[in-house]
Amino acid sequence: MHSTDSKIQPDPARPVGEEVVPYLEKDALQLNVGGRGGTQRRLKNYQVSMIGFCGGIGTGLFVGTGAAYAKAGPAGLLLAYAVVGLVLWCVMQSIAELATLLPTAGSFPHWATRFIDPAVGFSLAISYGYCYTIAIASEVSAAAVIVSYWTDLTPAVVISVGLVLILAINLMSVRFYGETEVLAGAIKILCFLGLVIVAIVITAGGGPNHEAIGFRYWHNPGAWTNYNGITGPTGHFLGFLSAFVNASFSFIGVETVVITAAESVDPHDAIPKAARRVTYRIALFYVLGAFLIGLIVDPRTSDLVSGSGNANSSPWVIAIRQAGINALPSIVNACVLISAWSAGNSYCWVGSRMIVAMTTDHQLPQIFGRVNKKGVPYLAVIAAWLFGPLAYLSLGSGGAAQAFSWLLNLSTVAGLIAWATLSLCYIRFYAAMKAQGVHRDTLPWKGPLQPYAAWVGFIGSTIITLVAGFPVFLKGNWSSSDFVASYIGIPIFIAPIIGWKLWHRTKFIRAANIDLWSGRLQEGEIVERHAPQTWWGRTLDWIF
Repeated sequence: MHSTDSKIQPDPARPVGEEVVPYLEKDALQLNVGGRGGTQRRLKNYQVSMIGFCGGIGTGLFVGTGAAYAKAGPAGLLLAYAVVGLVLWCVMQSIAELATLLPTAGSFPHWATRFIDPAVGFSLAISYGYCYTIAIASEVSAAAVIVSYWTDLTPAVVISVGLVLILAINLMSVRFYGETEVLAGAIKILCFLGLVIVAIVITAGGGPNHEAIGFRYWHNPGAWTNYNGITGPTGHFLGFLSAFVNASFSFIGVETVVITAAESVDPHDAIPKAARRVTYRIALFYVLGAFLIGLIVDPRTSDLVSGSGNANSSPWVIAIRQAGINALPSIVNACVLISAWSAGNSYCWVGSRMIVAMTTDHQLPQIFGRVNKKGVPYLAVIAAWLFGPLAYLSLGSGGAAQAFSWLLNLSTVAGLIAWATLSLCYIRFYAAMKAQGVHRDTLPWKGPLQPYAAWVGFIGSTIITLVAGFPVFLKGNWSSSDFVASYIGIPIFIAPIIGWKLWHRTKFIRAANIDLWSGRLQEGEIVERHAPQTWWGRTLDWIF
C-alpha cells in the first residue's frame, strides 16, 4: 500500500517453506511506511498496564451509573454492564492481537486504511479523533462542575487551569505522561476499592445508623424498574436497554490502551497483558460496582437523576450520606475530579496520535507528524488541544450552551462506530491470513476465540450504535433534535468515506492483497524477555 524506493531484504524470521515477501530496512521504517511515525518507544510495561487497567475508571463509574440505575433497577444495571463488558472484551482481544503484531502510530486509522479501504481509515481518524478532542472540553468543563461541590470559584478559572496542565503534560516526554496516568490510576483504584469496602459495610449494617440493608432494594421496588412508567416486561426491557446504552458510553475509552503500542518499549508483552486484564477490570470495576450499587441505593432516589454532575448525584455518595457517614463524600468528589482531569489528559494524547496516524497514511500534511528530540508530536498535540477551549462555551447561556451540547452529542456514537470498525479490521486481517496461507502460530500473540470474538464485537457494537437513540421512537417521545443528536454520528462517519473514495478513487482491498508484513517490529526493536526468578519479581510481573 505504501510505495518506497528503499532497498528490500527477505525476512529472516519467516518460517521455512513460506513464500518470501520483502520487507523494508529499519531506517526506512521510521516514518510513513507500514504505519510508522516519528514517536519514540518510551512507555514502560508497568505504565502501559496501568493505563490499560485504569482506562475505564472515570466519572461514568463514580457518577454516571446513577441515572442508568434509576431507569433500569438492580438487575437491569447489572445485566447491562455484564453484556456490554462481553462486547468490549471481544473487541479488545481483536485489536490487541493486531497491536501486538503491528504497533503502528495511532494504530486504529492505519489498520482501517490497510485492511479495509483508505477511505474508511480517513473517516475513522476524523470521527474517532473528533470524539476524543471534543471530550477534552467535556472533561475540563465537568471538572468545573465538580469543583462547585466545594466552592463558588469561577468555573472559567478551573477550566483554564485544567487546560494549561493538560497541554503542559502532553508536550513533555510520553514517559512523563505515562507516570501521570500511573499516579492518577493508583488514586482511582484506591478510591474504588475503598468504596467497595464501604458498600459492604453499609449493606451489612456497619454504618453509623447501624441499618442492615442486604438485598432490600431487589425486593422493594424490585430487581427491575419500570421505564418511564411502562409496566411489565416491556418496561423492564426498556430500562435494561437504557442502562445498556449508558454502560456502552461508560466503557468507551478502555480500548485506547492499544494505541500505546507505538510508544511502548515492549509491545509484544505489554499489549497482550493489557488485553488479558480487561476481563478483571470489567468484572471488578463495573460488574461488581453495578452489583454493589443495587444493594446500597434505592433506585427511586431523586438525587440519582438530579444531573448535578458532581458527587451529589453519585450513587456511592448518596448511600454514604444515608448511612450517616459525613467525611467520605468530599473524598469521593476529589476522586471524581482526578478522574475528569486524567480523562482530559488522556483524550488530548489520543487525539494527537490520531493526527499522527493520518500523517503516516498521507491523509494530512507531514508537518503534523513532526516530533521533537523526545519523540513528542508537538504540533499534533497543539492541534488536538485547541478543541479544549470550546469548554468555555459551556459557561454561556442560550445559544453558546446549546452549541456545546450539540458538539458533545456529535461525538457520543463515534466510539461505538470505532469498536465496530476495529472489529471489522480484525475480520479482514483474519481473512487475509487465511487467503495468503499465513498460520496464526507465527504471530507474537494470538487472541482467544478468534474470529468469533471479532464477529461478536462487530455485531454487538453495531447493535448498540443503532439502539442508542431508542427513546425517541417510543410513543409520545418523538423529538427531531434528539433523533438527530443520537444518530448524526452515523452519516458523519459515512460522508468522509464517500468523499475520499470519489476524490482518490480508492478500492476495497481484497484479502489476498492485504499487506501483512510492513510495520512489524524488526531486529533490534524486539525486547528479549527473561522470566523473573524470585517470588517478588513474579508478583510484580503478574501485577504489571
